[in-house]
Amino acid sequence: MSDAAPECTCRVYCAGPLFNRSERLEMTAIADALCATGFEVFLPHRDGMEFRLVHEVLVDRGWPAATAARFLHGAIFALDVYQLAIECDGVVWNLNGRTPDEGAVSEAAIAWTLGKPLVAYRDDIRTLVAGRVNPLLVGLVEFETVEEIAAIPAALQGQLTRRPPRRYRASELPDRLQSAAQDGRRLWEAMRVADAYHDNDRIADVVADLFAPAARDRFRQPAS
Repeated sequence: MSDAAPECTCRVYCAGPLFNRSERLEMTAIADALCATGFEVFLPHRDGMEFRLVHEVLVDRGWPAATAARFLHGAIFALDVYQLAIECDGVVWNLNGRTPDEGAVSEAAIAWTLGKPLVAYRDDIRTLVAGRVNPLLVGLVEFETVEEIAAIPAALQGQLTRRPPRRYRASELPDRLQSAAQDGRRLWEAMRVADAYHDNDRIADVVADLFAPAARDRFRQPAS
């Protein structure tokens, strides 16, 4: 494997399970391997928001738990769609798990549909279909997976060489994807202005301002 930096500065979406400490450590290791070889990354739980922590802040402020969960889920969906469809040039997909992470499957499918370079990492021997990974999953990566984290950057660089990255404008996306990406862009830009990274109180401020029920209609404007 070559550890040379990518030929261009490419931003990579890291898709995979993030629901316990070992999963987050594995996803962080994948992101670190990419960064060490010159890629930029978006790692959702580190660079976006973590549902549990922001939800706790919203509930402490008096939001009913179910209401807060509903609009916070909408915010997370919009932010991740924006990063995936607009900001990122390629996707690394962690397929580990007896059942692959449902959110990551959705993200991989969006990436495949948009023609984004997509690399799947998997060193888990558990499968669900006759000793093989479901063909509707591995078909998205042409039935090839990477078995070592250290090999991911070179595999992705190969994909980027074969499929030069394309950045989309929101207006180029299908209607529903466009709407989600536009909401996600507003959230991302507001988080940057508020310097809200890793500050769950500030993230909660931004999410409530943009996604709480009373705020939704204010920001429904045509995508640019």
